[in-house]
Amino acid sequence: MRAAASSERLKITEIFHSIQGEADAIGWRTVFVRLTGCPLRCVWCDTEYSFYGGGWREIADILDEVAGHGATHVCVTGGEPLAQKRCLILLRRLCDAGYQVSLETSGALDVSMVDPRVRKVMDLKAPDSGESARNLWSNLEHLLPHDQVKIVIASRADYEWARQVVAEHALAQRCMVLFSPVHGAIQPRELAEWIIEDKLPVRFQLQLHKLLWNDAPGH
Repeated sequence: MRAAASSERLKITEIFHSIQGEADAIGWRTVFVRLTGCPLRCVWCDTEYSFYGGGWREIADILDEVAGHGATHVCVTGGEPLAQKRCLILLRRLCDAGYQVSLETSGALDVSMVDPRVRKVMDLKAPDSGESARNLWSNLEHLLPHDQVKIVIASRADYEWARQVVAEHALAQRCMVLFSPVHGAIQPRELAEWIIEDKLPVRFQLQLHKLLWNDAPGH
């Protein structure tokens, strides 16, 4: 038993307590567990510091630190958390412990084995990300009603692509769809007006943590 437990480690960039800045849990006090590593290199990435480094932590130790913050919401993020296979164990353990668990994933890696109690917040990469060829479209079949698809939009071309994807795959009938502007690339009001004009069945979102802390570390 001890040998099995000692192998249940993940490489962690940081664990911190903050306010959830996006998706359906926005505004809730949340513990973020940021795993190290990502196979993608999106042009507008705001967490490049999580690509390398980090430290190995036992899953039991991670759970203890999460518990110490006294929050009911936990977000497992990255990087790309599913790049570490034992992320699935962490997600299951967090759910077993009674937390409201969300997973932020790029959509480039298979989500079929993620515990169904987890709220998947799955990106679809628009062309201006530079990584749209990495979208794993079969992941759409594994979305549950409580999951969310997020498309980060940097231009009108990205918006047109996103609008077409939402229609072709009937995404709004599967789960909540979120359109988010790339910070500093397009005006949020502009994206909001496009959504209104086209009467899209999507939810506009701004990243609350950027408004509150301007991407300061630990938030």
